[in-house]
Amino acid sequence: MTPQPFKLEPEYREYVWGGKRIRPDVGKTAEAWLVFEDNKIMEGPLKGMSLFNAAAQEGKTLLGETVVKKTGERFPLLIKLLDCADWLSLQVHPNNEQAEFWEGPGNFGKTEAWYLVEAGNGAQLISGFKPGTTREAIVRVVGTDGLLDIIDRKNLKTGDAILISPGTIHALGPGSLVYEVQQTSDITYRVYDWDRPMKAGRKLALEQAADVLNSKAGGDLVSLETAHPGGDPLIACEFFTLRVITNNNHVVHFDTHSQSFHCLTMVDGEGIIEGKGWQRRLGRFETLLIPASCGRYHIYPGVHTCLTAYVPG
Repeated sequence: MTPQPFKLEPEYREYVWGGKRIRPDVGKTAEAWLVFEDNKIMEGPLKGMSLFNAAAQEGKTLLGETVVKKTGERFPLLIKLLDCADWLSLQVHPNNEQAEFWEGPGNFGKTEAWYLVEAGNGAQLISGFKPGTTREAIVRVVGTDGLLDIIDRKNLKTGDAILISPGTIHALGPGSLVYEVQQTSDITYRVYDWDRPMKAGRKLALEQAADVLNSKAGGDLVSLETAHPGGDPLIACEFFTLRVITNNNHVVHFDTHSQSFHCLTMVDGEGIIEGKGWQRRLGRFETLLIPASCGRYHIYPGVHTCLTAYVPG
């Protein structure tokens, strides 16, 4: 059977900091989980199956040879949209070894990247500590508003992106509509939550955070303005590559080379994606998963912004 791309049914999450841009007709929505293991496939021969089960069943056909070598038959990425009407908690994520130590075998760490789909006036993010901050200074103020004196804030504009490595204290501020790609992990250790009530599910994890926090871990903003419209990498690390295709006036070609699936998310406008024997139209906030065995495909010219994420070889 010739492999076919498919769309996934998003799942939505509401948190105290959520906004109204993801589903304006519904109301507040903090997160849309676009690609993760529990998503249901919406079309084709795998319709109704979870991505987790489809990956286990299809193996290299869906995931790709590189992916199976790296992480077996687990689907390795999690992709979300985040709409921030208020500050997210100051938080930190573990690496693979720390995740297994604190959470048990089989858990992945969480390297992630953010792309600013929309940045409102005065939008900021927090990433890392001010230069010269010592580990002793961090330990003294973990869990308190004293952290606000030593964290590094960055001003944002639409099209900015940043890689957040494990150990980096970070948070998104009001006015940010963000695409997030990460390892398939949702392990978050909250360090400070702006003195909001510590309800169930929003408790601080100070022991884990104190172990994981790295005083030297930060991250530099990169800009869509410096990216090639043909899709040169905006972000690249060992776990994922993120490319951006924006307002392309010519056909842009891609090839999975049977090494990794490709996840295409349209964050602005709409576009047409086509491969051998198939064609799909993607509207805003829709995601198409192209199995690794699909090989070559292309994105037609258009007034749109499409993000492509995959596992590098």
